[in-house]
Amino acid sequence: MSSAYRVPRLSLALIAAMLFVSIPTDAASSQLRVCADPNNLPYSNDKMQGFENRIAELVAKDLGMELSYFWYPQREKFFRRTLNSGMCDVVMGVPSGFDEADTTRPYYRSSYVFVSRRDRDLHIHSFDDPRLKALSIGVHILGNGDDSLPPVHALTTRGIVTNLVGFSIFGNLNEANPAADLIQAVTDKKVDVAVAWGPLAGYFTQQSETALEITPIADESPTPDLPLSFDIGMGVREGDTKLKEQLDSELVRRKADIDQILRSFGIPQSNRDGSSSTESSDAKPSSLSEQLSTDLSPLTREEIQHE
Repeated sequence: MSSAYRVPRLSLALIAAMLFVSIPTDAASSQLRVCADPNNLPYSNDKMQGFENRIAELVAKDLGMELSYFWYPQREKFFRRTLNSGMCDVVMGVPSGFDEADTTRPYYRSSYVFVSRRDRDLHIHSFDDPRLKALSIGVHILGNGDDSLPPVHALTTRGIVTNLVGFSIFGNLNEANPAADLIQAVTDKKVDVAVAWGPLAGYFTQQSETALEITPIADESPTPDLPLSFDIGMGVREGDTKLKEQLDSELVRRKADIDQILRSFGIPQSNRDGSSSTESSDAKPSSLSEQLSTDLSPLTREEIQHE
């Protein structure tokens, strides 16, 4: 994701895709094999700097296993080429209900948020805010296909199209932290406000030298198939009940430690009633060094600006 799958498939896949890692089915194995994107902060990278790297390390230590990685860029067909081809036994950061894996109990829940410069005093909480019709709005997009993420769908169904500026969720493989471009655009005043998946927004605003404001989206999705909040767990192969139960036990036992890791990365969490576990937050200067498939008409896709 939590950069991005198709939630169910994309959001689930986006979010999932924006988030990954994996573990072995053989409890007697001496290694905890992890499949992860080598360039996908805040989730993972090959320098072990992501929060999923940290959680995988915690799990491996508990299981008495040596942690090892199989690096693979998070894109479509990620599961087919990793978990479901035997390269991975567990993938971390998978939305509950994802259709290419069985999922554990969730270890966090997050949502999409608005991100703006604090000096703008926008304080936007809803897609129905009339100012959104005039402001330039940065959004993540998946590419040239017909799939759109929930925020794009929510905006376009309200007639907000021509002022959207699209940023690829996948970015350039040779670019460090490609998903950060959307948040950087807010800092650089290339857009007035961005709508971003919570973990990405929380982490990269925490890194920003410019004070940014994150506000949870108050709207409930009118379409159940296009939610704005997701429970995130770990994915195992269908039928791997023993491993799933083992991981569920770990998630319960290590809940406090996992919550601390999430907080240290600035990951905003939401509750099932739609409220945020942290209210609208200002990300201050710091020196710290998706999802569902839905069709956009060809006209809509063409009218969204691309960065």
